[in-house]
Amino acid sequence: MGIVNRVSAALSGSAEMDDVDVDASRGAYWCDDCSVCVRDVTVDEEGLDRDEAGTPLCPDCGDPMRFERSYEDGCAC
Repeated sequence: MGIVNRVSAALSGSAEMDDVDVDASRGAYWCDDCSVCVRDVTVDEEGLDRDEAGTPLCPDCGDPMRFERSYEDGCAC
């Protein structure tokens, strides 16, 4: 599903979003230098490299990303 379809499905509450487990997300990883955001549930799906501590590395610059917990809305993104 393309990004436009995913956004449309999310906004309309469509069943097309069933493949994304929104409730499983605990937050997102952020790269402060690049402003890249990756949801925690998609880190493995996107195949991001990790540092020695297991922290995902930014796909743009390669620096370790910072985890930000989500709150009531389901995702820190």
